[in-house]
Parts: sequence; C-alpha cells; structure tokens
Amino acid sequence: MDILNNPYRGAGLDNPDLAGIPYPSTDAETPLALIARCPEARETPLVTHELFGTRAWIKDESGRMGLGSFKALGAAYVIAHLARETGATPMTGALRGRTFVTSSAGNHGLSVAAGARVFGARGVIYLSHEVPEGFARRLEAEGAEVVREGRDYAASMEAAQRAARENDWTLLLDTSWGGYTELPHRLMEGYLVMAAEAARQIPEPPTHILLQAGVGGLAGALAAYFRKVWGDDPRIVVVEPDRAPALHHSIREGRSVLTEGATSDMGRLDCKEPSLIALKGLARDADAFALISEEEAFAVLEPLEAIGLPTSTSGGAGLAALAQLEPGPDARVLAILSEGPA
Repeated sequence: MDILNNPYRGAGLDNPDLAGIPYPSTDAETPLALIARCPEARETPLVTHELFGTRAWIKDESGRMGLGSFKALGAAYVIAHLARETGATPMTGALRGRTFVTSSAGNHGLSVAAGARVFGARGVIYLSHEVPEGFARRLEAEGAEVVREGRDYAASMEAAQRAARENDWTLLLDTSWGGYTELPHRLMEGYLVMAAEAARQIPEPPTHILLQAGVGGLAGALAAYFRKVWGDDPRIVVVEPDRAPALHHSIREGRSVLTEGATSDMGRLDCKEPSLIALKGLARDADAFALISEEEAFAVLEPLEAIGLPTSTSGGAGLAALAQLEPGPDARVLAILSEGPA
C-alpha cells in the first residue's frame, strides 16, 4: 500500500481549476427528510467487529433501499428532489415526459433507473462493452433503457453526454467538472443520509475513518460531514485502487489530473479522473490518500465473508486498507461496506 499524507489538510487546495467549484454539502437534514418519504427507506446497520487486531465499526450499505449499495442515496435522491420541486401531488408521475441519461460501471445506473421509474420519468443508461451483461439485465428490470457504447467507462460517459446534448435530456452523472456541478453536488448531498446514520449509531467518536473512492463522491461527502461532527480528531484516509489513483495523484500534483492504468477489479472505484467537488473537499478534509493493490483488495474478502459481510473488492476497499495500516488495539475505526457481493 502506498500512502500520501495530504499537505493541503485544513487549508484546501488553491488551484484555478477549483475556483467556483463548491465544497461538498454538510446539510444532512434535507436528504433525511426527503428520503424518509420513500417506502423503501430504512436505516442500514452499523456493526462492530475485531478485524486485523483493531476494533472496527462497519456501516453496511449492502441492503440500502433494495438496490444493494450506498448509490441508492445519490441519483434517486436528485430525481426525488426535482419531483418535489414540481409541486405535484402525489409525486409519482411528477416527471413524466422527462428523460435522465447517465453512464455507469455499476450501482449509480441502478439509482438513476429506480429514481426515474418511481417518478414517471425515462432512464437511459450507457454501458461500456466491459460491463457484465447481468448488470444490464438488472437495469432493464428497473425499467431503464440500456445502450452499449464504448470500450471503457470514459467512452460510455462521453456517449451519455453527447446523447444529453442531442436530445435535450437531463445528464445525471456522479462526477463533476467546471460548469457541471449543480446535480452532482445534490447527488453527493444524498450520501449524507448514510453519514448522519453512522454518526448517530456509533457509540464514541472514531480515531480513524477509511473511505474508498472512485471519482470521490462518497469520500468527499462523508469526510465533509464527519469533520462537521467530530472536528479535526479522526484521521481520515481515502482509499483508491493503485490502477486508478485519481485523487492520490491529483493531491500529489496539486491539480486535477487524468491518470492511466490497467483495468481494476475494483470496478466501481476504477475511475481515472476525480470529481472536482470531491477533490476540493478532500484536499481540505482528508489526512491521507492510500493506494491498494488488486491482491490487497482480494485478501480482505474471505475475512469479511467469515463475519457475515460478503462484499466485492470495491465494497471492501476501505477495510483492505485497514489490514495494511494496522492502527492497533486502541484504535476505533469507522469504515464503509459500500455494496454487497458483485
């Protein structure tokens, strides 16, 4: 594991690319109130286990709203927020005639598909040819239209952006850049439901918080909220695949960078460029950025399954870093099991 201590901690990263980019929201009350109106909304558990010689509290998102990951709190929350703004009663059907388009390598597409279906809209999900067919079938079961285009995620994202422009559809991605921040900022705000639950459930403040990252939406949102709740004390470590070091290398270089690397089995984290909202927040809020190998990611799966927490290499990435960090018996670690088995 390669760990980079963050030289910008507290002050943030002063870079022209981040001018005008908002920091992540810390308003958990708005998404908590809206999500509570969903009949599938139930608090996910925070479970305690001794792992790798350390006491760990694990927020288990594998059952979130029947979609199998924390992503259920993101795009579906954005769509629900837009439906509420119409003033329609009931909200089901409020967005009839509207189309949401996105690209996905995993659970974000399910959140878009479910949100669109519930509120009467159409969901169009672009998948690269490397995404398994089983995932395409899950999207279709949620009522989405699936379009295959591109060799990898970046190519499918370009296709989704093009479709949005050509058809006047609403582009709903889980990343952000200059000029595209409003919906991603709202999407990250939805993740604060998970953060607020964890802060309420945990019996004492953690000494360490491990947050896996792809473009950084989960990590950026939760780090901002946990700093609001617990201040500077917890050591927050962001964990990425060493084949997709988007945030790690951006912090190292002092600017947003496009990285390269082989395809990672940590597919939901295999993102080569950071979300600028996440980068801005994490430059201020994270203490360190860690890169884990494929072998380290796989090594944690059997111990997690043995304690009743089966997951994927993406879902267990934070806990894979715990195995390498070995913070000791006096540490109190908070980590996110972000999804169920692949």
